[in-house]
Amino acid sequence: MRAAGIEKLISVGRPDIAPDGSFGVFATSRPDIAANRAVGQIWRIELPGGTPRRLTRGTADSAPRLSPDGSQIAFLRAASAGPAQVFVVDAGGGEPVQVSDAPLGVSEFAWSPDGDRIAYAACVPEAGRYGSVEGLDANAESPRRITGVRWHANGLGYIADRPSQVFLAAVPATDAEPFYEPAPAVLEEGHAAPRKRVVADEPIRLTEDDISYSGLVFHGEEILAVSERIEADRRDLRSRVVGLRADGAGEREIIAPEAGLSISGVAVADDGTLALLAFEPGESHVDFIAPGVGLWIVEDGSPRRVTDEETIDLGEVGSHITAVGPDFLVQDRTRGRVRLLRVTRHGHVTEVLGGDVEVGGHAAVSDSVIASVATPASAGELVLVEDGEAVTLTTFGADAAGSGITTPRELEVDARDEYPVHGWVAMPAGAGPFPVILQIHGGPYASYGIHLFDETQVLVDAGYAVVYCNPRGSAGYGREHGRSIRQAMGTVDHTDVIDFLEAAIASDDRLDGGRLGIMGGSYGGYLTAWIIAHDHRFAGAIVERGFLDPASFQGTSDIGSFFGDEYVGTDAEQIAAQSPFAVVGQVTTATLVVHSELDFRCPLEQATRYYSALKRQGTPAEMLIFPGEDHELTRSGRPRHRLERFDAVTEWWSRMLPTS
Repeated sequence: MRAAGIEKLISVGRPDIAPDGSFGVFATSRPDIAANRAVGQIWRIELPGGTPRRLTRGTADSAPRLSPDGSQIAFLRAASAGPAQVFVVDAGGGEPVQVSDAPLGVSEFAWSPDGDRIAYAACVPEAGRYGSVEGLDANAESPRRITGVRWHANGLGYIADRPSQVFLAAVPATDAEPFYEPAPAVLEEGHAAPRKRVVADEPIRLTEDDISYSGLVFHGEEILAVSERIEADRRDLRSRVVGLRADGAGEREIIAPEAGLSISGVAVADDGTLALLAFEPGESHVDFIAPGVGLWIVEDGSPRRVTDEETIDLGEVGSHITAVGPDFLVQDRTRGRVRLLRVTRHGHVTEVLGGDVEVGGHAAVSDSVIASVATPASAGELVLVEDGEAVTLTTFGADAAGSGITTPRELEVDARDEYPVHGWVAMPAGAGPFPVILQIHGGPYASYGIHLFDETQVLVDAGYAVVYCNPRGSAGYGREHGRSIRQAMGTVDHTDVIDFLEAAIASDDRLDGGRLGIMGGSYGGYLTAWIIAHDHRFAGAIVERGFLDPASFQGTSDIGSFFGDEYVGTDAEQIAAQSPFAVVGQVTTATLVVHSELDFRCPLEQATRYYSALKRQGTPAEMLIFPGEDHELTRSGRPRHRLERFDAVTEWWSRMLPTS
């Protein structure tokens, strides 16, 4: 696949299904190089096997949710210029009607049980910031006083001065008289008119404090939300769930932080039972490594774990709960796949959808389940499961399949201590031998999977065999596997990827073990930098958005207040023993350092200091910095930047590791 082929990688978002199971709705998204952004619309498909029909024509429409009676679809629309707002459209199509007008946009929403109202979460700017005063440039804003250990977030920036608040809006009838924007006017005593309105009815603001709210779901006449205080002297991953009265009469605490849970998802069953996606962050309140995210049921106000924390992992990004009758559907990541499980309240588990898929979202009514999935041949499809049979309803991957997609070979090898290491090998067509690039994923508690991965495909198209695996520390192989590098980074994870590389080369004479490169991002950047300080067999390396100096990471990263403490410890000597920056003097491998200006997860200083150290000691090195991008450049960055990055990567390898 050529780099420009990313335009053909169409992903399918979390779907929804009509109450009678007669149709489903979903959103697609893909990078568009000309528009230089992700674009997508809302689709409808008749079940069990109709042809998908595009319902909306917005630039970036996403997150469709059907009203309780299935007659309307609420969704988020981000215009060409401007943040995402809630819109509503008839389920059969038509002109969408705007519901929200949040200055900084809406992050999520939920329908009320009667279908007349929508609750949504939106960041509210402190007066005088983020354009709230016309003509006041950001550089002229007042200084920010920071009193806690957390002040910013990757992909957003400062957070304490724009907490996420909860609003309740009436749903306008889609056949009602349109709202007409009032013409400019001078008010009494010469005051200027307020900010222009684009919706007929002003929403009710249900919260007004310095706490951020997320995970909205209606529970009768209450809106449940996970609340988080941003500024504190210490990080605390324990969550608080509150019930906000829809009439604005206040709130009550549903789950207190003392329950000891870090909660990422809330769902309500038909009988009112609460279900949670959560883990226990331990006595430190920040133990997040291989956390064992599971399904919890709230009974008599007390949460009870339902799934096994050692063998079932519900922590994949985007995981959520679907209530179906008395049971719940959840996503379990395992061995590079994400399967869909049905779990009873007593903990009985049944696989609903498995095999070579990564389930990204799901919805169900009675015995009909629809799910969005990624596969080895497609970035996104919609699947229907009925009576235990799965049928793929879409063919979005067909265009990508015609772009020269390679199917990787799955491989499991024994490491030097006989521990099994699982991964894949992808290579070009032909007899070889091909130069080999070792790829290392981020996380560390994440994993490579079976989905169509552009990073690998572009390298294969350029003539390289690509070897990649999930070493100890990765997700999807049990908690013990994930926690094995806690305060021991650069140990068995290092030897696992090297042992997998050597075994892969030994298993296929088309892989040229004498021509090797190594690359990785985030934690993968960490391990790449660590390995090239100890192993000099590689012709070149790419260290991207790396966690390179744990000492400075603490005061610069948005997760610095707890990430390093948990992964490398707090003792200075212990930290140095796991720090790539402490051993940078041993690096002789030519290295390309890639980073983004607005990366607040692994801040830019991690890259610049590492690069400067390489240059000062005479190690061949280059640095590539992307303006306006954050830690997610390779996944959701501007398409033109993604292409420029691919060009830089393949050009680097053409110099360091020629294919001929």
